[in-house]
Amino acid sequence: MDVHVTLSGRGDLGGQIYRQLAAAILDGRLVPGQPLPPSRELARRLAVSRNTVTGAYDRLVADGIAESRIGAGIFVSAVPAAPLIDSASYEGEQVVRPLPSWANITVPPAEFFADAPQYDMRPGIPDVRLFPYEAWRRLTSQVLRASSMGTGMPIDPVGLPTLRTAIARHIGVSRAVKVTADNIIITQGIQQALDLVGRVLLRPGDCVAIEDPGYSPVRELFRTLGAEVVGVEVDREGLRVDALPDRARIVYVTPSHQFPLGIAMSLNRRLALLDWARGRDAVVIEDDYDTEFRYSGRPLQPLHSLDSAGRVVYVGTFSKVMLPVLRLGFVAAPPALRSALRAAKFVTDWHSPGPNQAALVGFIEEGLLAKHIRRMRREYQARHNMIVDRLTTNFAKSMTVIPSAVGLHLSAWTAPGLDARDIARRARADGIGLLPLSRYRMTDGADGLILGYGAISPDDIDKALDLLASVIDRTP
Repeated sequence: MDVHVTLSGRGDLGGQIYRQLAAAILDGRLVPGQPLPPSRELARRLAVSRNTVTGAYDRLVADGIAESRIGAGIFVSAVPAAPLIDSASYEGEQVVRPLPSWANITVPPAEFFADAPQYDMRPGIPDVRLFPYEAWRRLTSQVLRASSMGTGMPIDPVGLPTLRTAIARHIGVSRAVKVTADNIIITQGIQQALDLVGRVLLRPGDCVAIEDPGYSPVRELFRTLGAEVVGVEVDREGLRVDALPDRARIVYVTPSHQFPLGIAMSLNRRLALLDWARGRDAVVIEDDYDTEFRYSGRPLQPLHSLDSAGRVVYVGTFSKVMLPVLRLGFVAAPPALRSALRAAKFVTDWHSPGPNQAALVGFIEEGLLAKHIRRMRREYQARHNMIVDRLTTNFAKSMTVIPSAVGLHLSAWTAPGLDARDIARRARADGIGLLPLSRYRMTDGADGLILGYGAISPDDIDKALDLLASVIDRTP
């Protein structure tokens, strides 16, 4: 590893080298056992004599923070590292500070990403153990060959043409969404899809309406774009169109499987929302959340296929049906937005990773995606039914299941007198990861629990629910 050393002027060059290397060792940037660059090599890079470098090394050895190994070189000694300087310790008016709005953005703590509970019932997490890794490994190996990489030049910001064609065909067959490859922009998941749409549509102070309760990362995202975010009540038919603010520029909805309640927007409500958007020159973002995993009832017609005025932007992701770490999603954009979204994607990150895009083409075209979805639909349906049966049988006094026949989670209202947030905290202490509905509310309202079943094995569901029952019994 190259060590960064800079020299200024012509005086005390050996001392400058010594002090910079000593600082790198003491603050932990150079770790015990790590070799220092050979003196001849460092002297050449710094354009100094070799004696200047060896003199600095001799001082490090004399101080005990480096050691010489005959025939091997100079190595960092095992000395306690001093803490790195924390920017929080800087003082004065010249400290660089973020905009005040960022202080109010909520990000999950680090342990949320690293510490999975014993019984993981958090929503939106698929069972990665059942993913066809061998098939995906074969596809990625094929596209990473030198013969498959072409010139190595960056690809079009909107994505590989073959993938956009495959996605247009996939959602056209599976969801009756009528688009061509020209309408598709490949993104790094839903979050980036929404960021791109917001960038090309919103001015600071514009109003965005979202469901309440609703997906909180969306709320935080639009706030960072300078928008006024307004929560709109959800009832048994979905988002209440009559409660939408007339000034809303964008309305974000999850009509096929409302997150987190799990209900579906009625046809009358869908038509009313489209009529509302036409009358107010607004855009509807349709997040077709979890629609691949429908267990009963007839498939619902997407807002996109009901839209005759080009008001609906359809967004989707492969995180739930494949692997979250792939970070692949898409926007199906109306023609009027395609050019601006392409530009927004270019200036944001140029393009999504090409090898993953190329592998996904094969995954779709070989029928592996459809096969995997069918398999996981059966698997998740069995888990869904297990939880519903237990809740209706053994938790009737403490919870009321909210009817849902789609997705990787279900929700239940808690009985009056029970504190869902307290139950979730106590459950986590007992090894059960679940969330209260209030986590996704912007305003006060009835609370409950969200129980995910994507990441938990069927063998653990009864154990987790037995523990949950014990937690509720112990809750004051």
